[in-house]
Amino acid sequence: MKQESGIEKDITSTAQASGPARAARPATAAGSTPQDTVHEAYSFACMRCGHGWEQEYEIRHLEYADGKPLIVYYADGERVPSPLTNPTCRFCDGHVVRIMRSGRVSAAEAALLHH
Repeated sequence: MKQESGIEKDITSTAQASGPARAARPATAAGSTPQDTVHEAYSFACMRCGHGWEQEYEIRHLEYADGKPLIVYYADGERVPSPLTNPTCRFCDGHVVRIMRSGRVSAAEAALLHH
């Protein structure tokens, strides 16, 4: 049996939560906080133009009124689409984007400076 990675689980959760716009409400399960927020960072590389960048996200885990999960992404204080389900290059607007763990672009740039 194949085990899903954290990114695959997040993609699945986000895809399941997408659909027609519905009013969201914070999670209210006993003992939980009204809103679970996590911070994650990813590195991206566009396979079309070669542009690389890194971005930090504030990810809020909410629930719709019917209890289905809703995952909302914020970057630099603004709500943005999930970078995992529809990545878009900031430079050329291409959609063939490789998503990597945080720090990969920085490490590559540092290596280039030393050569």
